[in-house]
Amino acid sequence: MSNINLSRRQVIIGAGALSVGAVAGQIINPFSRAEAKGGKTEKWPWPYVKLDPAKTAEIAYHEWYRIYCGGAVISSVFSQLREKLGEPYKSFPIDGFMFLEGGVAGWGTICGAVIGANIVTNCMIGPRYSGATDGLLMGSEILDWYTETAMPVYVPKKPKVSPEKIPHTTSDSPLCHISVGKWMKAANKPFKSPERRDRCARVTASVAYHLVELLNQWKQGEYDTDGEIPSAEFGISTQYNCEDCHGSDVPSPPEEAAK
Repeated sequence: MSNINLSRRQVIIGAGALSVGAVAGQIINPFSRAEAKGGKTEKWPWPYVKLDPAKTAEIAYHEWYRIYCGGAVISSVFSQLREKLGEPYKSFPIDGFMFLEGGVAGWGTICGAVIGANIVTNCMIGPRYSGATDGLLMGSEILDWYTETAMPVYVPKKPKVSPEKIPHTTSDSPLCHISVGKWMKAANKPFKSPERRDRCARVTASVAYHLVELLNQWKQGEYDTDGEIPSAEFGISTQYNCEDCHGSDVPSPPEEAAK
C-alpha cells in the first residue's frame, strides 16, 4: 500500500476479480459451526417480506432522534418485520444497538448507520459460513455506496430543519468523523447544532432507504452484488481512501512469501 495514489474506482476495478472464498480461508474461526449454531436464530435466511423504502426511511429519520444512527437503521427494518412476521424479529434487542451512535460510543469510527445496515444484512441473509455471501457483500456494497454518495439523499416529509440549511457532501470514507467533519466544514455548523443533528438523521434515513432497495432485490432473486472485500486486494483490512487519515505516509503490510 506504500506510495500508492489510486482512485477508489481504480481499486474497486482491480479487486473485482477476487472472490470472497479467497478471503474466507484466511480468517481464523476459533469456534466450530456446531458450537455457533445453537439457537433458532442461527438458521438462515431469516424470513423477509418486501418493505417500502420511503416508509422505512421515514421510520429511520424519526428513530434517529430516539436511538441514533445504527439503532435507527436496525429499527426501521426490524420493527416493521416484527409486525408483519413476528419472530425472530420480536426477540431482537433493537435498542441495545444505541451504542453505535457517533461511530460507536462517540469514537468516530465506522458510521453507525452503515454498521446497522451490515447487522441487518448479515442477521437476515446469514454469515458467509452459512453458505450465502450476499449478507457480507451487500453490507460491503452499502459501505462503498455511502462513501461515494453526496449525503444526505433522503428528504423527510416533515423535516425538523429546512432542507436549504443542509448541504450535501461526499465523505470518500465510511468513517463517522470524516463524514461528519467534512459536512461541518461545508455547512459551517458545530457538532451539537440542530443542522448537524438533522443531517445525520437524514443520512441514516438515506442508508435505510438504500438498504431496503437492496433487500427487496434479494427477495425477488434479482440481487447482483457490487460488494468488494478490500483486504483481498491490499493484504490488510482497509478502506479505499487511505490518504485522508494517513496523508502520504500510508503503511504497507509485509509481503507474503511466495509459495
